Formats: sequence, structure tokens, C-alpha cells
Amino acid sequence: MTDDIEVSRHNAVRFPGISPRAYEHPVDRGALATLRAVPGFAQVVKAVSGFYAERGERLMALASAIRVGPKQYPELDRLRNECAETLDLDRVPNLFVARSPEVNAQTIGMDEPFIVLNTAAVEAMDLASLRFVIGHEMGHVLSGHAVYRTIMIRLIGLQMSMSWTPVSAIGIRVVIAALREWYRKAELSCDRAGLLCSQDPTAALRSQILVAGGIDPAKIDIPAFLQQASEYESVEDIRDSYLKLRYVETMSHPLAVVRAAQLQKWAASEEYRGILAGEYPRRDEDAPSSNWTEDLKSAAKSYKDSWNGSTDPLTKVFSDVGEAVSGAAGKVWSKFGGGNGSDESSDQGK
Repeated sequence: MTDDIEVSRHNAVRFPGISPRAYEHPVDRGALATLRAVPGFAQVVKAVSGFYAERGERLMALASAIRVGPKQYPELDRLRNECAETLDLDRVPNLFVARSPEVNAQTIGMDEPFIVLNTAAVEAMDLASLRFVIGHEMGHVLSGHAVYRTIMIRLIGLQMSMSWTPVSAIGIRVVIAALREWYRKAELSCDRAGLLCSQDPTAALRSQILVAGGIDPAKIDIPAFLQQASEYESVEDIRDSYLKLRYVETMSHPLAVVRAAQLQKWAASEEYRGILAGEYPRRDEDAPSSNWTEDLKSAAKSYKDSWNGSTDPLTKVFSDVGEAVSGAAGKVWSKFGGGNGSDESSDQGK
């Protein structure tokens, strides 16, 4: 951790009872709804969750990393408790610091999620940036992302051991691909949760610059850094569009520069300012989700808005095709009784 003087937190906004829907990106919820519809997904979740013991993972963290507390990394312990209080978590997750040269953090576990923060992040970031990172991980906990991410990690580990059985290997690859697509969107949601904990867009940007390859954020020109994202999204050659799809497919995280630009855009939005003003959905007001098509519709709108603002030629092709498919699907859905907003069988896909 750097020795920079931290701004006082006495004026920080807290969000009693905040629902994760306040910060979740619409394509996160839509991708999760799609993920649940992948053939065999429910069976894979059940099998994987029953096959592994989470207790072992917690014991490994306990035996190989530093558990943060009042006497071990007390500054991080304060941030841990502050972020949990800001998002009004029922239980404060354990936080471990593990030796790793990668600037990263992760949330692991299904029954009792815990956070692992790499030493490279602790060494490179100031306290304000670390608050953003820890808040990001707290967002994973509040949204329940840790369950699906843990399954993804375990499936990737199983993939090689089962490669000798082609049918099993193909089935796992399909589920892993769907999990990765969802998790890239979930990362965008939790960047927003991290910003709600930090309430400092500049500190959030510093942390993302370090992840992208910055050694000293003070030596990075912010407009030039964000311009990279604009250039990436505005390619005019369809060959570049294909390459973008090819490389992103196997990634578990969004591209660092594009991700930073998206968060800065949200930080300047009315939605973010409204949450800071206390205008956000509460958990006790959340009704059980019985119709996942609403999440898909919300995701479709987000994708459409993104497509309409893009100059990427392949994106525009997908936009036209997507609108045609969505229109046809809507007609079929209405014809078979889905148009009345009810979906009695929707719970079967969860």
C-alpha cells in the first residue's frame, strides 16, 4: 500500500438495504438468465456443487495466505468493514492477502464466500483504490456471483481431466463458454458496486490503469488512456471486428481499457447520482423473479443502445440480425401465451 494521505470518510454515503439490482448491469442479469437456459446447466451446477467441499478451499486460504484482521493488515480490515457497511451486507466476508505478482482480487465460495486480494494489488495501490477493489468484490458477494464463478473455476479445472471423453468435454466447453460470457458482464456490475463503496471515480480509474499495465498512474495521460477505448470500439475494418470476437471469447474479464471507460461513463450518469441521493431499490422490496424474460428484455435494450452507438461494422450487422430475431421471437412468444407477462414454466429453467 502506498503512503498517500487518504481523504476522510465521515461524509461517505451508505446504502441501507440496497438491492444488487441498483448497480447490476442489465446485460449481467440478461446473460445470467441466458446461462440458466443452457441445456444441461442445472445438472452441471448440481453435480459440481455436490462434488466439491468448500471447507477445503477455506482451509487452503487459511493455511497459505494472510487473513486480514485488526492485527493483520489493519488498514485493509478497516476497508473490508467499511465496504460491507456501505453495501449493508448481512455478514462481513473474510479477506485474505495471497502472494501473487498479478494485480488482481477474487471472490471464492458458495456457502460462505471469501475474498482473496493479491499482494501485487496491495503493493501498487493506495487505500482509496483498494477500497474500490474490495468494494468490487463485495458486489460479487451481494449479487451472489461467487456461486457461479466458483463453479466456472471448478469446471475449467475439470475440463482437462475429462478431455478423453469427447461428449463430456464438449458439454463442459459449452457451459464454460456461457459462464465466461456471463462473468464478463458481471464484472461490469461489480465495478459499479466498487464505485459505490469508493465514491471516488478517480481512485477507481487509478486501480483500473494499474490492471491495464500502468506502473505509476500519475504518468498516464487520462484522456489518452480513455481514447484507446474509443479507438477500439470504432474500428471500421470487419477483419478487426472478427479478431475482437475471437480474442474476447475465452476471456473471463472484460478488456481493461474498455472496462475503465464504461465505468467512467456510469460515474457521470443520472443513475449513479440518483443512488448517491438515496434513490435505489431495496432488498426488502425485491419480489422473487418469476419471469426471467424481463431480464432478457433489459439486456436486449442495453445491447441495442450499445450497437446503435457503435461504428464497428460487424456490430451493426449483428444489430440488424438481432432486431429481426427479437421481433420474430416476440411474435412467437405472444402467440403461445407469453405476451400476458406470465411464465408458469420459467422456474424450471432456473
